[in-house]
Amino acid sequence: MPEFFDLYDHERKPLNRVHQRGVPLPEDLYHVVVSVWTVNEKNQILLTLRSPDKQLMPNLWESTSGSVLAGEESRDAALRELCEETGIVATSEEITFLGSVRKAASFVDIFVVRKDVDISEIVLQYEETVAAKWVTFEELKMMEQQGELAFPISYHFQPFQKLFT
Repeated sequence: MPEFFDLYDHERKPLNRVHQRGVPLPEDLYHVVVSVWTVNEKNQILLTLRSPDKQLMPNLWESTSGSVLAGEESRDAALRELCEETGIVATSEEITFLGSVRKAASFVDIFVVRKDVDISEIVLQYEETVAAKWVTFEELKMMEQQGELAFPISYHFQPFQKLFT
């Protein structure tokens, strides 16, 4: 079943139109995606490794992310994506909105979830991810410098790093 998301103008004003996933966005239109950073009690960050079969950015580490579906609030999308991609169930009280970044065709709403989960409890999303690990903020910065992170993380990094500085 195809997925649809709401469309917005460059100021994030809703256009009351939906767009089908996989179809190129018309120029100057945007949709909303979420980026969820999960942090444990040791202040480590959860990353998942993208499948080698992914067309975009295979074999790179990433935080949880995904599109906000039509009619869905970004906070709800963040909780849904976290569960879909990692098996982690979080509540609205456990998730904090950090800010939003405008990219070429999307607004990225950035969230953090503080939750202590053993790595053995992570349930990877079939055909999407193949591994998971906890890293320190210093390791995350090193991974970014070494090109080991999926490209979108660079856009989401600024609002997130203020938690560690």
